[in-house]
Amino acid sequence: MTEDLGFIHRFIPAQSSGADTLLVLHGTGGDENDLIGIGQAVAPGAAILSPRGNVLENGAPRFFKRLAEGVFDPGEVKSRAEELARFIRAATVTYNLDPTRIFGLGYSNGANVASTVMLVEPGIIHGAVLLRPMLVYEPAEKNDLTGSGVFISAGRMDPIVPTASVEKLVSLFESAKADVTLKWQLAAHNLVPSEVREASEWLSLQRAGSMS
Repeated sequence: MTEDLGFIHRFIPAQSSGADTLLVLHGTGGDENDLIGIGQAVAPGAAILSPRGNVLENGAPRFFKRLAEGVFDPGEVKSRAEELARFIRAATVTYNLDPTRIFGLGYSNGANVASTVMLVEPGIIHGAVLLRPMLVYEPAEKNDLTGSGVFISAGRMDPIVPTASVEKLVSLFESAKADVTLKWQLAAHNLVPSEVREASEWLSLQRAGSMS
C-alpha cells in the first residue's frame, strides 16, 4: 500500500510483462483491499490498481460526495473524476503501464466514478465493468466513446439504484457510441457469483480485442 500519486492505493503487478491493468474502485465504506479478489477473478493475470476514495462520508471512504441518497453535485462529481483521471495517468508512468490497456471494475460508488471518468475523459479507461451503477453525471457535450466497451450489471430489486437511472446511463453511453452490455440480476444491491463470471467472460473478449 502506498499514499503517493494523490490516493492511498494498492498496486499488484501483472503476472507477465505488457499485460492489461484493471483499475479497481470500491463502493461506499470500502477501501483499496475490498475488491482485489473480485478483480483477480474478473481479470486473471492483469495488474491490479486499487485506490481508496479521497472523500469521507461519516468516516466511510467514497470517491465523491453525495448531498443525500441519490443526490449529487455535478460539479463536484466531475472534479473528483478528473482527480481520479490524474491519478491513473500518474500511475501509468510510475508503474510503467500500457495506457491503451487499462480497464475499470467498479462497484456502486466506484462504478459511478468510473463511468464519469469515461464520459469526462474518454480513453483514460478503455472499457469498464460497472456493478450496480446509476447516472450521477451527464456531460454538457457528448464525447465519442467509439471503441470503448461498458458492461453494466444491475439489480432488479436494488433499493438504492432506480431502474430508470440505469436505463439513462445506458442511453448516455450508447449516445456516445460506446458498446454497452446490460445484464439485469435477480438481486438487490449486493453482488451475486454469476455476475462475476459474466463480467469475466465479457472482459476477456475486451482484453483480446485490445491486443488485436
